Amino acid sequence: MAKAKSPSGRRTQPVQPAIAGNAVAAEAAAPKKRTSIPQFISQVRAEGRKIVWPSRKETWITSVMVLIMVVIAAIFFFVVDAGLSVASRFILAIGQ
Repeated sequence: MAKAKSPSGRRTQPVQPAIAGNAVAAEAAAPKKRTSIPQFISQVRAEGRKIVWPSRKETWITSVMVLIMVVIAAIFFFVVDAGLSVASRFILAIGQ
């Protein structure tokens, strides 16, 4: 049986399927504390400071790679579309 992971990343006991007549007891969830608005904003700012932004060079390289992949995909789909168009015209011409 697969072991379920808890939110903290640690493995828990295997999950047992419910059998007829036996009820599976669900763990009671602890009531969540409400966060005040100033505390929430403070937490958001703390998380914002953890962001690692890409450099200008990394952004440029990634943009060029995306452009290259788009051009390759466009050429591929153009060739496939043209090939299917020729094939369908050939098949339809047989019936005339």
